[in-house]
Amino acid sequence: MINPDDNPMQHPEEPPSGSGDSPRFGLLLIVLALAVIMIGILTFAGEAYFS
Repeated sequence: MINPDDNPMQHPEEPPSGSGDSPRFGLLLIVLALAVIMIGILTFAGEAYFS
């Protein structure tokens, strides 16, 4: 139980760090790399087609 003297402003408890819903940076990095590669391919194909 929380003692009012320990929490004078009645702030809620902080969630533990490293919780289960942390973002997946590895997956985000892969998606970002694939998007950059796709933009590069489209740019190269458009340049080859229009010139």
